[in-house]
Amino acid sequence: MKAENLQDLIRRSSSTRQYFMSLPVPDQMELHRYNEHVKTADQLHRYVEYLQTNGRL
Repeated sequence: MKAENLQDLIRRSSSTRQYFMSLPVPDQMELHRYNEHVKTADQLHRYVEYLQTNGRL
């Protein structure tokens, strides 16, 4: 599913919403900074992997 942005993706996909809500709050806040760049679950997972590997996006 391709969404307009992260907020749209979270709103439209319950599995993506569950995954996002399972992340630490600081990571959720950091990901919201890239709202316009996250349009698929795959992109979200890649951003999270980068965040976990490098500390911050």
